[in-house]
Amino acid sequence: MATVQADIDFQNDLFEAANRMRASISPADYKHIVLPLIFLRYLSLRYEKRRAEIEEMVKKEWASASPEVQQEILNDPDQYISQQVYIIPDDARWSFLVKNAKAANIKALVDNAMTLIADENKELQGILPRRIYQTSNLPAENLTELINIFSREKFSTQNHQSVDVLGRVYEYFIGTFASTEGQRGGEFYTPSSIVSLLVAMLEPIAGTVFDPACGSGGMFIQSEKYTKNKHALSFYGQEVIENTVRLGKMNVLLHGINAEIRLGNSLLKDSYKGQQFDYVISNPPFNMKLWGADNILDDDPRLIGPISNSNANYMWMQHFLYHLKEGGTAGFVMANGAMSSNTTSDKDVRQRLISGGYVDCIVQLPEKLFFTTTIPCSLFFFSKNRDGQKGFRNRRDEILFIDARQKGSLVSRKQRALSQDEIDEIASVYHRYRTEGATYEDISGFCKVAKLVDIEKNDYKLTPGIYVGTEVNEDDGGEPFEEKIMTLQELLLHQFRESQVLQEKIVRNLEELL
Repeated sequence: MATVQADIDFQNDLFEAANRMRASISPADYKHIVLPLIFLRYLSLRYEKRRAEIEEMVKKEWASASPEVQQEILNDPDQYISQQVYIIPDDARWSFLVKNAKAANIKALVDNAMTLIADENKELQGILPRRIYQTSNLPAENLTELINIFSREKFSTQNHQSVDVLGRVYEYFIGTFASTEGQRGGEFYTPSSIVSLLVAMLEPIAGTVFDPACGSGGMFIQSEKYTKNKHALSFYGQEVIENTVRLGKMNVLLHGINAEIRLGNSLLKDSYKGQQFDYVISNPPFNMKLWGADNILDDDPRLIGPISNSNANYMWMQHFLYHLKEGGTAGFVMANGAMSSNTTSDKDVRQRLISGGYVDCIVQLPEKLFFTTTIPCSLFFFSKNRDGQKGFRNRRDEILFIDARQKGSLVSRKQRALSQDEIDEIASVYHRYRTEGATYEDISGFCKVAKLVDIEKNDYKLTPGIYVGTEVNEDDGGEPFEEKIMTLQELLLHQFRESQVLQEKIVRNLEELL
């Protein structure tokens, strides 16, 4: 079996970096200090690498040219832009910052480097921050130490070309340090093994990919790695937090990906209204309360059923479905409670999704996959190719259930991860289930194809354990405590209403007798 690895393979360096800031910076703000610095490091490395290549070319092809001509070629912007490398002015290069790392004004020098790069490269304006170091409480000597840490060889692009460094470092700082300090900020970040599983199951080869809760762009990075046809995918995302949009844009630029990320609240201000995509892949915030349901118009084209301010889970699902092209597939992370929630609006929409033939597959995942939340989660897959399009077989009257709760291994006391073998195993089951001509077989306790009539008999619950033959907690079906309370409250209010009707009927009967 393939070795299970933690999401970060240079933890000690990151822990040391965070410790440099612990006394003066809130853990929730670590990312805003560290990630632009890492991005600057990578931009400079790429520039220096390309400059060295041009120098070699000049020596070979322009050896007889005058020094002025050679210098002109060396500084020609087209030589860099053609290779998707940004121009880095002398005073913004990493070597300059390292040379001046102990200067009393190092914070101003780093801020100035960000400004110089943005002014030189218009595409980076609004992405690189301005004056964040001078306005922060970070002591100059701590910034010096951070520069020294990120000058180590392991943080070079040559050593980590295949690693989503920015996204994984981002997750590490938010997940590990923010949760350690009791600050999560309501933000959720997707561990790499979950992203890898989503992508492996969706198989994005070519077309458009949409993530309306894209965070730092990790879903885009993994999708691009999956396809063998580089740049065959175009990515579109929306994110509600401005600083996260900035970091997401840094991430996709660092990886050379064609992505458009827009700022805004996807549910309340859909920046892609009317647009549909080949793939939808997302990890929306779980169990959002008071999210603004009152602002959604009754004729909103996304709605197929009622919505409630008590929970946004099923509004997210309707949002995903609305943006999915005919023939497309959506895969997303969802809290387990959504599989069986009995609140009126949730159950109504779930029934319509099932009866409408959109729900394709449910995967229940093991616990402890997330740094930032203990809420158990699952993967939902919606499809608009269930009637037999694009090489897929007709499966409109059935749903695949996979119970993967026993998968994964602990990579630390608090975190579990799926191995590559396990990811391949789960993805293979899904592919065999939906592909025309493939051989699929139920595996007791692991996977089962259930008919819609059987799901209807089970009150439209989507908990895999009900169907695959494993033990199910009949108390709540994996429903989070807060959702269970809402369900019981609704039931109690319903019983109160029935009681009032009965009381009025009794009074009328007594009046008739008198």
